[in-house]
Amino acid sequence: MEFLVSYALFLAKAITFIAVVLMGIILAKGAKGGEVKGKLKVTNLSKKYQRIKEAITSELYDKNQLKLQGKLKKKQAKAEKKAQSKTDKKLKKDLDASLLTQRDPRIFVLDFKGSIDAKEVVSLREEVSAILSVAHCDDEVVLRLETGGGMVHGYGLAASQLQRLRDAKIPLTIAVDKVAASGGYMMACVGNKIISAPFAIVGSIGVVAQLPNFNKLLKKHDIEYEQLTAGEFKRTLTMFGENTDTAREKFRQELDETHTLFKDFIHKNRPALDLPKVATGEHWFGTQAEELGLVDKIQTSDDYLMQACAKKEVLKITYVQPKSLSEKLGHIGANILDKSLLKLLERGQKPLL
Repeated sequence: MEFLVSYALFLAKAITFIAVVLMGIILAKGAKGGEVKGKLKVTNLSKKYQRIKEAITSELYDKNQLKLQGKLKKKQAKAEKKAQSKTDKKLKKDLDASLLTQRDPRIFVLDFKGSIDAKEVVSLREEVSAILSVAHCDDEVVLRLETGGGMVHGYGLAASQLQRLRDAKIPLTIAVDKVAASGGYMMACVGNKIISAPFAIVGSIGVVAQLPNFNKLLKKHDIEYEQLTAGEFKRTLTMFGENTDTAREKFRQELDETHTLFKDFIHKNRPALDLPKVATGEHWFGTQAEELGLVDKIQTSDDYLMQACAKKEVLKITYVQPKSLSEKLGHIGANILDKSLLKLLERGQKPLL
């Protein structure tokens, strides 16, 4: 018994010591780092697709065929290099130095997988700023968009970031493979062109707000709730107080005003849309959305980019932000929960479509 008590005390001391050390490390990092800045990552998708093609090709042909292909590629690369060298010399000799910055058009790819509060706009604004610093009007930006929408101000800012590209006269293509609804479609409509997978969900041009009210429950338990405001409509609907018809009407008015702004924004960017028909809050699959004019073409982002790689260099731009310990743990927990729910669905054999 004495041994167990001693061991328990030792274990408690060890845990306490480890906790203090970890806390010290966390505080030290916080004091040193201040504002943690991310970094820009550039991935050459053209080279990535080429490596995939070469890996498969190596399994399709015999050694002699591959050797011959290798020789032809080297010969072609040598000829291209020689031609480029002559072009560079001619430019240096005949053209003004300012024209030496000319280059072939490129395609810049961005990914936006939006959450309810559109916190991903922090990365989007950095990515857009980076592209604007180097892009030419003959370049193109492709945004692979995936979100069901969320808070108005967050998605309004995200759409404004894309508007910066339009204002700079840089062609913007929006690719929707899964979903671009509500705030997501607000972003999508900024594009010069919208492509969509056949079963992607598009639309939901509407505004919704909902909250529970616990006032009856509080009254049942003799609990009073007080809320003091200055200004008649500083608060309209409340979760704990008794809601009035006047407050409800004011709240509906605010929703209608937001919906009107939403529709005006879409009309400005896609004036040919029949807004009374599509701005009902409904959503449609890609093929239906094409018929309604919500999207321009049925095509996946993979097809679009693979075709683009044959003509231009395609670069993916990503602003990477370091994650805190709490964010990493939260992400792990969310993944575990997602997998658990998926297993339950599979066991119950529930259809998802």
